[in-house]
Amino acid sequence: MLANQWRRLRSRILTPKKSETHLDVRGFHVKNPDARGLLETIGGTFVDGYEAAMLAPAPEAAAARLDRVPTRFRGFAYEGATMALAVLDGLPGGGGGRTARFLAGPAAPHVYMAYVGIGWAMARLPRFRWGTLHAPDPLLRWLVLDGYGFHQAYFHTERYVRQRFRDDGFTWPGGGPHGYPARVVDQGVGRALWFVCGTDAELVADTVEDFPEHRRADLYSGVGLAATYAGGAEEKELAGLLARAGEHRPMLAQGSAFGAEARLRADLMVPHVAMATEVFCGTTPERAALVCAERLPDDPGRAVQGPDGPVPAYETWRQRIAAEFA
Repeated sequence: MLANQWRRLRSRILTPKKSETHLDVRGFHVKNPDARGLLETIGGTFVDGYEAAMLAPAPEAAAARLDRVPTRFRGFAYEGATMALAVLDGLPGGGGGRTARFLAGPAAPHVYMAYVGIGWAMARLPRFRWGTLHAPDPLLRWLVLDGYGFHQAYFHTERYVRQRFRDDGFTWPGGGPHGYPARVVDQGVGRALWFVCGTDAELVADTVEDFPEHRRADLYSGVGLAATYAGGAEEKELAGLLARAGEHRPMLAQGSAFGAEARLRADLMVPHVAMATEVFCGTTPERAALVCAERLPDDPGRAVQGPDGPVPAYETWRQRIAAEFA
């Protein structure tokens, strides 16, 4: 009884309010009522997933509630749940191991979204607690920084989007060559632009072009992932975005392939994904996901020496995928 009361109190204190995801509260662009409804449903589902994990007596117990979420939105519920568990693991005196159990159990098929959710927790935890973050996969752990970047652009839009702030000295336990973590954060910022711009593909392209040229490839990668995974635009809009991407089209396709792989791996395929991969990758979601599998680096934990210094296996993987769609 006391345990249930404690979990309810903990959830009440720590769970974000759904109103924080409303476009008018965030100051995001409203393209039309349908796009607004989609993005606010995504945000609300994320919060529901967070709350489910906060209230569950064990990480595995949250899955029953998460798996009742409609297919299109279920991945966002798992993202929110993983954030909650990572926050609990990161609180002083909160114990640990929740995230590890969740990743090894019900969240395993949703690993892409789960790692992104850990990045949300990273943004909410003090830096000295970042060592508590559990992201053991040496390849996918970079997605934590993607999630961090999304959070910062979503909640600190003025600084990260309009002022185009970037911390080139950003570091995180786990290493990586100087400057590369900031690039992965940019991929998350690009993903957030799909939400900030209300799925308005033309506005997204305008916004990306406001950033310095050297940042646009990573931003477009994030845009491609969000447009494919979340949806919200018609085929004509996506084709216009592809044209605007210009030389960065391969990275737009790379992000789209990641989105298809995340959906297929979790068995959450929905029609808008096929439309996006057809436009961005010129192929089906299944083929785009297969490219991701076929271009995996031989040693996911080992950087290779490039002309400008060490290149993480994650970046090698991304570039291989992009080259396939060039």
